[in-house]
Amino acid sequence: MVRKTIDICAQIECATNSSTFLFHFLCRTFRKTSGNGNIALYLGKRDFVDNVDSVEIVDGVLKVDPSALNGRKVFVYLACAFRYGSEDLDVIGLSFRRDIWVQRVQIYPPTGGNPPNTPMQEALLKKVGEQGHPFSFQMPTNLPCSVSLQPGPNDAGKVLSQACGVDFEVKGYVANYPDNADEVIEKKDTCRLMIRKIQFAPSNSKGGPKADITKQFMMTDKPVHLEASLEKDSYYHGDPITVKVKVNNETTKVVKKIKISVEQSTSVVLYSSDTYTKSVCSEEFGETINANSTFEKSFRLIPLLANNTEKRGLAVDGRLKDGDTNLASTTLSQGQKEMQGIIVSYKVKVNLMVSSGGLLGGLTSSDVTVEVPLILMSPKPADRRSIW
Repeated sequence: MVRKTIDICAQIECATNSSTFLFHFLCRTFRKTSGNGNIALYLGKRDFVDNVDSVEIVDGVLKVDPSALNGRKVFVYLACAFRYGSEDLDVIGLSFRRDIWVQRVQIYPPTGGNPPNTPMQEALLKKVGEQGHPFSFQMPTNLPCSVSLQPGPNDAGKVLSQACGVDFEVKGYVANYPDNADEVIEKKDTCRLMIRKIQFAPSNSKGGPKADITKQFMMTDKPVHLEASLEKDSYYHGDPITVKVKVNNETTKVVKKIKISVEQSTSVVLYSSDTYTKSVCSEEFGETINANSTFEKSFRLIPLLANNTEKRGLAVDGRLKDGDTNLASTTLSQGQKEMQGIIVSYKVKVNLMVSSGGLLGGLTSSDVTVEVPLILMSPKPADRRSIW
């Protein structure tokens, strides 16, 4: 059904050459109205793509009823924040949210000098009417993507997107000043929508990474050589990851088993950088590699959030409301630019359990370990092409 809808839209676009008509036919409008109904926020989408070197413009329209302002002004801001506590705790006077980046713009009275309207804004303005005022924000490329830290099994009832993590918010409000700590802005004079900043896997996958290590043990004059490699550098969530393992055991020791795991490293970069590493998939294989022999075999693992739902602090992709999500995607960055918030990376770890055999084999065992970097992300949807 989705495929047919897209094909029909393509035919309509060719026949009418009208982006506005196509927008009305294709897109859903997201709206949030203030408690008193004086302002209303309109967005054409809530997911905005970070292409590493640029980020999609956040464009929308705010509907304003001037008769109810009583001389006050109307502003819109876009904020990227790190939340480290549930929103309902803010009522006790403590803020559990730290802004990483904020940009504000005055909507009413208009200040002039606005950029030309985007096709999305033109379509929204036709829907909203004469009281609509367009706004747009350009996010910098060094902001983190929307990521949440998974609560533990005893934290039931908390909304993931508000418990702990990085979120983005578009908020319209009525005030005398754009940002005055002494001015109290009532909730009835505000309207807001949560949005997401997301990244998709690179379209051109490169050759898979490879790593190797040579380890020599005490009382032996020859080493064990271990090599691990992946078929490609990036994988999609839910796809099997094929790990090729090569072993050249030149020692008199015996490899009793092979353990392969996928680990997620989460760096929380605020005042300082703290990194947490959690295994999201781990399997042991009872492969025996005798002394003075070689071994080569491919193994498959599938890291899934469904198998890690009780791991507290695990990073997952940000979500809107209570929709399904997955393990947090790898954070792609351009060069060595500094980023704040939450940065996620993955690696595949291959471990050989080597014992010397005999009665003391288990007591004299040791490990040979190698790590290979992994990119784990979502594919860019086929229907997310530019329609303008």
